[in-house]
Amino acid sequence: MFPLNTVVFPGVTTGLHVFEERYRALVRHLLTIEDPADRVFGVTAIREGYEVGDSGAQSLHTLGTLVQVVAVEALPDGRFNIEVVGRQRLRLLSMDPPGEFPAGIVDLLPGEDGETPLEAALIATRTFDDYRTMLSQMGLRPSLPVGVPRDPEWLSWTMAESASLTLAQRQELLATETAEERLYVLTIYLREEIRAMRAVPSLPATDVARTRWSPN
Repeated sequence: MFPLNTVVFPGVTTGLHVFEERYRALVRHLLTIEDPADRVFGVTAIREGYEVGDSGAQSLHTLGTLVQVVAVEALPDGRFNIEVVGRQRLRLLSMDPPGEFPAGIVDLLPGEDGETPLEAALIATRTFDDYRTMLSQMGLRPSLPVGVPRDPEWLSWTMAESASLTLAQRQELLATETAEERLYVLTIYLREEIRAMRAVPSLPATDVARTRWSPN
């Protein structure tokens, strides 16, 4: 297990800098696994506490993501830079007793079934384009994909990763059960951000989204 101060979504690639000994030990263990497809671990967002330090995470969200290591850079001093890609959601049932690295017992959650109405994807995509335009007009250059996936599930995860959202919002999106529900919630979040940026255009979107604001 690798607690983080963020939420990792399925299908999304994330870079991690590994410097604490317990997580170095985790990476070393993963590198002993012959099949790269089996080099996986769980990521859960920290509810209370910190990523580093003796006290560490005091409380974790139970819903997280199984990720696979896809690239490793070993540094001379024992640290690692790694890239992981989210594979599927998981639910953390319990943490094992402290060992060389954090470990836990999890349930892997099934993938999504059913079709997503085209209308939900189109509305979310148009809203996402408006959001990107607003950021561009404010002189911001966020890391947003020019093209988005056509598959509704991966479309929803890509948008969730690209938007400027709080950890609580990202955790709520991870908890959604279908792409349709996720696209609906994302559309609401993005429209709120757009309204905030229009009301207070001098502030970056990330600042507006995290402070109380009023257009009056």
